[in-house]
Amino acid sequence: MDKIIEKKRFNKKTILTIAGAIVLVGLVAYGYSLSLNKVYKADAEKITVSKVQYGDFEDVVLLNASVVPLTSVIVSSPEGGTVAEIFTENGASVVKGTPLLRITNPNALSNYTSSETSITEQINQLRKLRLDLEQNQRVMSQDMMVIENSLRTASRKYKIDSTLFSKNVITREEFNISSQDYEYFQGRKTILKQAVKQENQGRVMQLKQIDISIGRMNESLETIRQNIENMTIKAPVAGRLSSYDPVTGKSYAPNEMLGKIDVLQGYKLQAGVDEYYINRVKEGQSANVEFNGKTYKLTVRKVIPEVTAGQFQVELVFEGKSPDELRRGLSMQVKLTLSDNTKSLLISQGQFFQSTGGTWVFVVKNGKATKRNVKIGRKNFLYYEVLEGLQKEEEVITSSYDQFNQYDIVEISK
Repeated sequence: MDKIIEKKRFNKKTILTIAGAIVLVGLVAYGYSLSLNKVYKADAEKITVSKVQYGDFEDVVLLNASVVPLTSVIVSSPEGGTVAEIFTENGASVVKGTPLLRITNPNALSNYTSSETSITEQINQLRKLRLDLEQNQRVMSQDMMVIENSLRTASRKYKIDSTLFSKNVITREEFNISSQDYEYFQGRKTILKQAVKQENQGRVMQLKQIDISIGRMNESLETIRQNIENMTIKAPVAGRLSSYDPVTGKSYAPNEMLGKIDVLQGYKLQAGVDEYYINRVKEGQSANVEFNGKTYKLTVRKVIPEVTAGQFQVELVFEGKSPDELRRGLSMQVKLTLSDNTKSLLISQGQFFQSTGGTWVFVVKNGKATKRNVKIGRKNFLYYEVLEGLQKEEEVITSSYDQFNQYDIVEISK
């Protein structure tokens, strides 16, 4: 009788396969655990470690400012053209009306000349019309004088003939002739008087319109002559010529800047500010600058919020008289105060911020640095304000994290 042999649940091959899988999973798990705590060995001389301090946080920012005139007036040509003559040089002191250069523009000059001729002809026609109106008035006045004289003669004869007719000295026919002449000249005077009245009313209106038209045309002529005159560019104000470098034969477009005139009434400072501060810099804030051993107070007069290359511009003016020794283009370091001093935890500025955005840092303890989440507030030219995550006297790596940004632990070797 055959005996049934039960098949084993796990053979040797299966056991080896399972064991290998377990080992592989263990190795992967071990490797993963190592990856969670990646260690970077750093040379102590190549990193910067700073202590967290507690003290006054000066809410200020340092600005590199340039000295510019308080007022500058741009010099340009309204018509544009080619430089024909140059009368002054850059840096020269000028008074209002000083000739700077002359430009030529044949097309514009031709148009101006044609317009001037046309306008002159129209003015002459209007003046002739005025003369005609005045001549017509004189003619009508003469006609009125003739009629009035004839009426007086007819009136005298009518009166005499009336008397003579009543005494039967003259015939009715002769009296009727006198009466008709008298009535005729009366009627002519009435008609002519009405015509003169209407003529006078129309003439007054026409003369008024002629005067207005001639006035406007004369203004146009003056503008044309001024535009021709403007081809000689003159200083619009008194001051010092700057940014002025014309070349004979060079062409300029209409209203293109030819240079500037710095009005010598004082100076201001112009500075670029990091866009980080764009919501914190306001007009009226105080600042100070040191120059020749003295400290001068400044006020933010204008904030230009347009950001270019990571910066926006501000203008600062001196409180009181500016230093006499200032010159355009001088560079000065300005300390701009954003708010009053406050007590805070402070950490030195460093390149770590560029790597982490201030959201975490490497905190050093017993030669090892580990990651810790933090909250950074304001910054000035020396420190960041620490809001959360650090304690006084703790040490933090403040140099760049670029080499070990992806590591969890930094071992610092001396």
